[in-house]
Amino acid sequence: MSSDARPALILGSSSPYRRDLLARLRVPFEVATPDIDETPLPGERPDATALRLSRLKAEAIAQRHPGALVIGSDQVCTLDDLQIGKPGTHEKALAQLQLMRGRTVTFHSALCLLDSRNGVAQLADVQTRVTFRNLSDAELDAYLRIETPYDCAGSAKAEGLGIALLARVESDDPTALIGLPLVALTAMLRQAGYPILGA
Repeated sequence: MSSDARPALILGSSSPYRRDLLARLRVPFEVATPDIDETPLPGERPDATALRLSRLKAEAIAQRHPGALVIGSDQVCTLDDLQIGKPGTHEKALAQLQLMRGRTVTFHSALCLLDSRNGVAQLADVQTRVTFRNLSDAELDAYLRIETPYDCAGSAKAEGLGIALLARVESDDPTALIGLPLVALTAMLRQAGYPILGA
């Protein structure tokens, strides 16, 4: 397949971090913001929430862009089966970090590549285990005031100063924690017949 024959590639996300990650692949893409309800369903497992939302995001964008390959992604942080979402405020973010300090949490970075030409959706849940340092309240508060990660699940941006909060990161995909698992995505694009390296 020549590069001219490739379908449009659309990232269904408002996240600048996902946009920066996708740009690493050096392929042309567009960005569109999905408008979906991200509330977890009653009794829904955190990994199921992330997978469902990643697919809903892709489907919402695919309806507006027939013939495109659409990327949807969502991330959920869990500790002891408790779902930890985006804090929204300084107080909630501090409470999250206090809960997680000195402990290991799991980030579910879900990915959906939806081929709107044929309706085929590829899904993956890439898990990252993160151990937080046992930092003082003053250190956690200082971090939050510098980075203000209130729109970030788990309140720690590993792509920024949040890396100082972490003692250990375990994952098969180094980009998953930032929010877009590129190892999984490049495999999905290859499966969909979308060349990354021009082959």
